[in-house]
Amino acid sequence: MCWILVVEGVRLLLRRRMATCFLWNLLLWEALIPIAVIGAQVLSKVGDSVLLVAEHPPGFQVREAIWRSLWPSEELLATFFRGSLETLYHSRFLGRAQLHSNLSLELGPLQSRDSGNFSVLMVDTGGRAWTQTLQLKVYDAVPRPTVQVFIAVAGDAQPLKTCQAFLSCWAPNISDITYSWRREGTVGFGVEPQSLFTDGQVLSVSLGLGDKDVAYSCIVSNPVSWDLATVTPWESCHHEAAPGNAFYKDMLLVVVPISLLLFLVGLFFAWHCGLCSGKKKRDACTDRVAAETENPLV
Repeated sequence: MCWILVVEGVRLLLRRRMATCFLWNLLLWEALIPIAVIGAQVLSKVGDSVLLVAEHPPGFQVREAIWRSLWPSEELLATFFRGSLETLYHSRFLGRAQLHSNLSLELGPLQSRDSGNFSVLMVDTGGRAWTQTLQLKVYDAVPRPTVQVFIAVAGDAQPLKTCQAFLSCWAPNISDITYSWRREGTVGFGVEPQSLFTDGQVLSVSLGLGDKDVAYSCIVSNPVSWDLATVTPWESCHHEAAPGNAFYKDMLLVVVPISLLLFLVGLFFAWHCGLCSGKKKRDACTDRVAAETENPLV
């Protein structure tokens, strides 16, 4: 029994040494021998899985392979040696990496810090080496945006029964985000460029009575996801208010300031009269004391 344990321990030790030699040999292949390099970019989003496909020339029979992370930190991710697939290496992808039989590496679920550069180094049965590099970019999923409607104050130059509105679209600050607009119910996907401001976040629209039911959508997107929010701006226009309500609003704009002014004037006079009354009482009291002093009682 002891001999069996000794033999197994020796075999395990030899296997580890062979694996170490294998890794060093692959690194020497990459450092000393000219190899073909192919660059590619892979896009994905947080929470998803991504497949980094290992590609090689036709007739290239892979004998050994090694996957590494090159940036932001250099780490060993997976190896293929003597027909055995191995991914149990200490890295930020430990437990999230899977090496498939075609030597493609699957990573996931992804985190925002997983963006970086990766490489796979392969050696065929004839001793030729082939390296493929890939750049992984991980984006956050775009959240639903918020749209606010601001109504321009009507001026003499603005036609009657029209409404000038500014639609402002906002989404949390995430990387590589773009804004675009579309008018719902019309052919095409977009609006006039001259109506856009602040890198597409603000849209200026002029509405008439025939645009009461027209809706506008703000589309927020990045390279891997998108979302939208829709509003009907006429609902916020002052023309939508009833004539009676508009009259009362105008009255309030006049009456409230005047009432406040009269209240302040009355408060000032009351304060002033209070001072005068107090002063008169003090003067009367002073006169009385002076009179009693001049005519003391016998």
